[in-house]
Amino acid sequence: MKNYKKIIVTGGSGFIGSALIRYIIQNTDHTVVNIDKLTYAGNTASLISIEDSQRYTFENIDICDAKKIRDAFDKYQPDLIIHLAAESHVDRSINSPRNFIDTNIIGTYTLLEISRMYWKSLDAKKRKFFRFHHVSTDEVYGDLGRTDDLFDEESRYEPSSPYSASKASSDHLVRAWGRTFGLPFVITNCSNNYGPYQYPEKLIPIVILNALEGKKIPVYGNGNQIRDWIFVKDHVNALLQVALVGKIGETYNIGGDCQIRNIEIVKKICSILDEVKPSKFKGVAKYHELIHHVQDRAGHDIRYAIDSSKIQKELNYKPKYSFDKGLRKTVLWYLNNQAWIQSFKINDERK
Repeated sequence: MKNYKKIIVTGGSGFIGSALIRYIIQNTDHTVVNIDKLTYAGNTASLISIEDSQRYTFENIDICDAKKIRDAFDKYQPDLIIHLAAESHVDRSINSPRNFIDTNIIGTYTLLEISRMYWKSLDAKKRKFFRFHHVSTDEVYGDLGRTDDLFDEESRYEPSSPYSASKASSDHLVRAWGRTFGLPFVITNCSNNYGPYQYPEKLIPIVILNALEGKKIPVYGNGNQIRDWIFVKDHVNALLQVALVGKIGETYNIGGDCQIRNIEIVKKICSILDEVKPSKFKGVAKYHELIHHVQDRAGHDIRYAIDSSKIQKELNYKPKYSFDKGLRKTVLWYLNNQAWIQSFKINDERK
């Protein structure tokens, strides 16, 4: 990973984006420009550990703002774009689809067009090394149902929610800009991420934080939905590998090789908390007593699972964290980082 790059990361103040930037600054000599609108899920507190680095710069920009994006490209002259900025919460996409269309589709289109024009303006040497890495999701493939199948890079797109449909649309746009205009791109589709700094509306942080406050722990339906989980540090390691050495025009599926039911995850978290911070709430001897089954989500997919053999064979990638190791690390992080949790509450009040 020599030939140090000037990298633009969009959505770099979000969960995965901030993990990627921390990883790059702490483990490489690349420079990073973080372009983030700072919506509800973006938090600059997630980057405090590296914000003073001379190789890190933050720009508060909406990816739909073509002029400001163009100005940023002109100013920083990037070699690589890693596009993570997206609306990503399924429930929010059901309640308010328009934001997902704007950010995930129009925003991606805006970035592609500016990247294309910028790329064409480069000299031959720099043009050869430029690439656009689009970060997507396994949800574009739809629902595996009760089969034993796995999603691979050739799986048919059958998105179920407004969120996954908007991400599928952005994937198609990226491929079209590659096919029609020659824009050098790579795409990754990843399974469910978990780990420190995840916004407290996703399953694992909801369970941890509700339990710690003695609140009911909501579980959709019977909780038997199956997901393939990957620790965020494993994901961002894979992202950087693909961005730097992945084959142009290729898609790589990134999975954690860990299929587990939602209800099992909830119970595992409760067991860890029983051990490290026993309940002191009246009438709650064990945290699993807080589990509360609620009406299932509309269009809820039953199962996702990734076949990540391509990235393992071609890029020698393999996850380092087992689910149990990563989950314990995550629970302990939330226990020990109340200031970060409070920073989100402050941000929510300001917005």
